[in-house]
Amino acid sequence: MAVARVTMEVENDGVAVITISNPPVNALALPIFEGLMQKFTDAMRRSDVKAIVLTGKDRKFSGGFDINVFEMVHKTGDLSILPDVSVDLLVNVIEDAKKPTVAAIAGLALGGGLELALSCHARIAVPKAQLGLPELSLGVIPGSGGTQRLPRLVGLSKAVEMMLSSRPIMSEEGKELGLIDAIVPLEELLKVSRQWALDIAGKRKPWIRSLHIMDKLGSLPKVHDVIKMARQQAKQTAKNMPQHLACLDVIEEGVVHGGYIGVLKEAKVFNELVASVTSKALVHVFFAQRATAKVPNVTNIGLKPRMTKKVAVIGGGLMGAGIATALILSNIYVVLKEINSEYLLRGIKTIEVNIQALVSRKRLTQDNAEKALSMLKGVLDYSEFKDIDLVIEAVIEDVPLKQKIFSEIEKACPPHCILASNTSTIDLNIVGEMTRSQDRIVGAHFFSPAHVMPLLEIVRTEKTSPQAILDLMTVGKTIKKVPVVVGNCTGFAVNRTFFPYSQGAHILANLGVDVFKIDRLITDFGLPLGPFQLQDLAGYGVAVATTKEFSSYFPDRTFHSPLVELLMKNGRNGKNNGKGYYIYEKGSKPIPDPLVLPIVEESRRLTNIMPGGKPITVTDQEIIEMILFPVVNEACRVLDEGIVVRASDLDVASVLGMSFPSYRGGIVFWADTVGANHVYRSLKKWSQVYGNFYKPSRFLEERASRGIPLSAPVSTPSASWSRM
Repeated sequence: MAVARVTMEVENDGVAVITISNPPVNALALPIFEGLMQKFTDAMRRSDVKAIVLTGKDRKFSGGFDINVFEMVHKTGDLSILPDVSVDLLVNVIEDAKKPTVAAIAGLALGGGLELALSCHARIAVPKAQLGLPELSLGVIPGSGGTQRLPRLVGLSKAVEMMLSSRPIMSEEGKELGLIDAIVPLEELLKVSRQWALDIAGKRKPWIRSLHIMDKLGSLPKVHDVIKMARQQAKQTAKNMPQHLACLDVIEEGVVHGGYIGVLKEAKVFNELVASVTSKALVHVFFAQRATAKVPNVTNIGLKPRMTKKVAVIGGGLMGAGIATALILSNIYVVLKEINSEYLLRGIKTIEVNIQALVSRKRLTQDNAEKALSMLKGVLDYSEFKDIDLVIEAVIEDVPLKQKIFSEIEKACPPHCILASNTSTIDLNIVGEMTRSQDRIVGAHFFSPAHVMPLLEIVRTEKTSPQAILDLMTVGKTIKKVPVVVGNCTGFAVNRTFFPYSQGAHILANLGVDVFKIDRLITDFGLPLGPFQLQDLAGYGVAVATTKEFSSYFPDRTFHSPLVELLMKNGRNGKNNGKGYYIYEKGSKPIPDPLVLPIVEESRRLTNIMPGGKPITVTDQEIIEMILFPVVNEACRVLDEGIVVRASDLDVASVLGMSFPSYRGGIVFWADTVGANHVYRSLKKWSQVYGNFYKPSRFLEERASRGIPLSAPVSTPSASWSRM
């Protein structure tokens, strides 16, 4: 394993080249900071050194601060672990030194890496180098002067945009903004940077200390206007997250009172935010997402993924077209099969619309769009399936139809071909029970819209081969998805965990709670849509079908609400026909429809569960908990049954598949911050009043009584995982 280190070489021209080495992205680990302090101090003392070039090994400058240090702080609570380098190294040793330093940037300079470059007196970059300050995505702010130096180099508005969005820019834009002084080919990077450093030392080029320049900041009234507007936007787009407003406060402090004062406040606020629940949650999701790539008895047994060159998608509906779109965008040849020409043309048209939408939003060039569409072929039979590597069935949730298709594709496809289903709820053993190729059958559950949503839930049965799982994981990564491997059961991991979400909402609605208030409180909590607007979006047919599926498997905890059927009888089908709980008009936001309220009243009359016939009295917090605690309860059953490898996989799946707020860490992490005991006691109390739907699971009761976090590993791994 490579050791993190900093080296220095001094050539005859008097330039010391200091190189950061910490593969793969030259992260700024604690030994790197120690090495930088030592090498810069040595360079400043040496009489044969006139100037310094700072660079990174293997064509990368630095990917930023080592996030493992954040994790150490979160586990220990010891903030003293954090390096105190913002003033001691970046200001005193580099920026205010008597010898100039030029940053030679290849590949990327992100986070602390860019902050290090900002403290230098010039920055030379190669083409297409990434530059950015993404710290807010981890719940903190730039902590090494970035909030002060970036606005002074690129202007306040652009700096605020870069920091609050966490999106990087390319070096070409950096040159236009004044962040980069010159762009040169990689082979000339060190040569040009060395000469630039000597020219600064010889006063042939300007010696710029970015913390001290003011000309791009603008007048104080303009500064206050920019900050005020950014605050208003942050309150709307980043509610419940403290780091955005904190970042703006720190930027403003430095503009008003001076860069050095701003740097001191930045360091203080940075430390406070590192210890926040938000940072703990976002860092947890970051590492949890990485952990999904490690699957016992799949990724650790020496298997190599096979090449997947050609994929067949059966069904050109919304999901099938989305899956095909994702594949062709990643240069995978797709055969799209439908049952007749009309459906096939409609499916191809949907894919073309998906691709063109990316072009319109400037996320794809027209040339690349045409290249992607050239990777698609529509067919009406199985004649093109003889050399297919992977089939993804994406037809309606109809068991006999799926069984028929799997029998057909087993015969039409080569023996190595993986046979996958995009079913969202149906047990894969039932889907494939008429085939002899049980080891090749696997679930490939995409989330709608399939070419946009980042999660791919890979469902294995007890007979699915490790090779099939590994190959599908590789395809998932190729098409820029995050694959999470889960076990086989009704609803699998995500839909099963979240089936109580709409159930709980319907119970509350029938207990007399306003449906629009429920949606508002859930979106205030951080989900993009409340449960009723989500039903509008998915269509009521989906709600009816999934409720039927879950009620047959989990009758003891399924609530039968007549509300959706009453809405359908009233001619409503959600967004599909513009009328649901909300009114949908093109170009307008959904508007709550008061005409729905009598329908809700009719549902309440039919269910007759309001105590004494009167609406219950509940606080806003109780409403949120009565919807989300049953989800936690089902997550506990999923953990207990070994449906997921680890609790953090369910956190990732909840964030990427159900848009649970990442700043709350995922469903299990959030439950642990609330406390298993509080969840258990609340559910037990509600179960005594409102029935079995709220009855705490055995796993939750055990964890709560013993004071064990829900996320702690299950003591005996699932037999199904150990067999793999």
